[in-house]
Amino acid sequence: MASSMSLKLACLAILCLVAAAPQAQGAITCGQVISNLAPCIAYVRSNGAGGGVPAPCCNGIRSLNNAARTTPDLQSACNCIKGVAAGIPGINFGLTNRLPGMCGVNIPYKISPTTDCKSVK
Repeated sequence: MASSMSLKLACLAILCLVAAAPQAQGAITCGQVISNLAPCIAYVRSNGAGGGVPAPCCNGIRSLNNAARTTPDLQSACNCIKGVAAGIPGINFGLTNRLPGMCGVNIPYKISPTTDCKSVK
């Protein structure tokens, strides 16, 4: 029951962050970013319990990587991920940063609450 409540609180936090996030100039929206990465949340909160990365998580990472090609899109995705990740309790950022590589994707920034998304190109 507590886990269910934590997940509901995390979802509420995500919604609040999305609503409060400044709109970036990129074509990609924070909603698209969240939609693509939502299947990864349970995996990074459980420290990878259950084995390999879930296929929907890798599919989302690949889709996001394909959608965010321009500098504004990359910065937009970075800002969204940074803001949302900071609001989800229990995220293992070390595992989170390994996820793209585990899915065969390279991203040009680290996922961290301190990432400077303005420097992403």
